[in-house]
Parts: sequence; C-alpha cells; structure tokens
Amino acid sequence: MNTLVALRMELDSADADRLGDAMMARGALAVTAEDADAGTAREVPVFDEPGNDPSSWPRLRLEVLVATGDDPLQLLEAACADAEMALPQYTLNQVPDADWVRATQAQFGPIAISSRLWIVPSWHSAPEPAAVNLLLDPGVAFGTGSHPTTRLCLQWLERQLAGLTPELSPDMRPRVLDYGCGSGILAIAAMKLGAGSAIGVDIDAGAVLAARDNAIRNQVPCEFVTLPELPPPPALQVDLLLANILANPLRVLAPVLAAHTRPGGRLALSGILVPQADDIMQRYAQWFDFEPPLEDEGWVCLSGRRHQA
Repeated sequence: MNTLVALRMELDSADADRLGDAMMARGALAVTAEDADAGTAREVPVFDEPGNDPSSWPRLRLEVLVATGDDPLQLLEAACADAEMALPQYTLNQVPDADWVRATQAQFGPIAISSRLWIVPSWHSAPEPAAVNLLLDPGVAFGTGSHPTTRLCLQWLERQLAGLTPELSPDMRPRVLDYGCGSGILAIAAMKLGAGSAIGVDIDAGAVLAARDNAIRNQVPCEFVTLPELPPPPALQVDLLLANILANPLRVLAPVLAAHTRPGGRLALSGILVPQADDIMQRYAQWFDFEPPLEDEGWVCLSGRRHQA
C-alpha cells in the first residue's frame, strides 16, 4: 500500500498562517490547523461564522500532508525560506493510503428523522422502503442530515406538512422557501412530504448544483437558484420559510426573511446555539410570534408565525 507523509508542528498563529500558505504553494497536498490546546482544559472554542471576529488561537497545531515521492524536509525548508521564518521543530509520520471515498461514505448511514421520514445516502438501500426516504448525496454542500440543526428543521417541516390529503391541488398546498439550501435536503423533503412547491437558494453555486442533482435523484420538481436569481419580495412570498444557517447571518437577514414570509406564514430558524436564541427571537419579534425553542445537543430551532398586519 502506498503511504503519504505528514509533517506535524506547533506554531504561533501568525507563523502557522504564513507557513501553511507557503507549504501549499510549494506543492503540499493539504494543510490542516487546530488549536494547539485541543483536547485539553485550555481549549478555546471558536465559531467561524460570517459576521464574527473571534480572536485567533495563540498557537496552532499544523499538519501538512506531503506526497510520498517528495522530500518533506526539503519542502519544509523551502517553505520556511519563502515565509522568512526559522525552521520549526517538527515530527514526521507515515500515513497509509486508503480508499478515501469509501472511508468517507462509511461515515454516513441511513438516519431516522422520525418513524415516517428517513435520510438515505445514495450509496445505501432504504431500510424502511415504505417510509418517506430522502436519497441524498451531499457532494460539496452542507446538509447530510446528521447534524442536530438539520434534524430539527426536518422534524418541524414534517409537522407543518402533516395531514395534507392527496386530493389537494398543488396551488392549495404550502409553498416553501429554503434559504441557504446547501444540499437541498429541506426543500426536497418538503416536496416529498406534500408541499405544493419548494425553492432553495444558496450563495454557493456548487451547493446549488449538488441540490439540483439531489432533486433529480429524488424525482421531485424543486427549484434551486443562487441568491441573485431569487425573486425579491413581494414577488416571492411563501407559507413556510426555513433558514438553517448561523446566528450572525440570521440577524442580518431578518428583514429579508420576514419579507419573504406571507402574513400568517410560518418561519423556522436554525444553526443557533442555545445562548444565542433569545437574541435572535428579539431580532425577529417585530414580525413574528415565537413558540418555545426546540433543542437538540445544544442547538435550537426557533419557529414563529408572521404577524397578519
């Protein structure tokens, strides 16, 4: 079996940034960084979300993956010269090669969201064929269904769409907007659970492509667009709006999401940590009446109804 070589070292944050960039420029296969105190009582959690400006970890643990045929020490010396810094202390470790696609797929098995709703990766068969099965291949997009925020949104969506009868025409069924759609999982679930229409939007063109592929795989007529293509309100107002993003973007987007929700329509917000919930509800209070938050593993889903006036 082929092996790769991993260079590991600890550096001050500024040095780690410079050296990591120089190593990639010199041909390293990958560079990863984490808090040098990770796994200890001194570890400092940092949530890297838009609008946040967390202080960097003072020291980083850097791991640089190098192809077997390259001389790792020569690469490190050249990168240090490029970064104008001294050679740091380091260790060298052999990393056995593997079937990384198979190893990654093995991490994701079918997930039961409820007795009725399952998420099934595209490389698995459905354990409950009679259930509503979402066939998913996340590709480069966020949204495998394994994260608590996604589960909370799916459970909320299932409750909103419960009880729809087959004889209802599409124009009498709820319209759904998934704002920050990622893999498309929420919009696709909405259609499979009986929504009349569903549109997903993301700033990442790669996510939109992955979502479109997932919609085809699930044989549902979802529409996925990048943000500039989304019709503005009031041209697009929906009955159910979901935004599983992060707290800071949700604060900024409050007027936009409110405008896309029709009077009397319902909103679900997730990607929010428990301590952030009250602040987010206050931000949206001028447009929505909220129900008690739903919590899963320290994350919450906030749901509310748009004021009629």
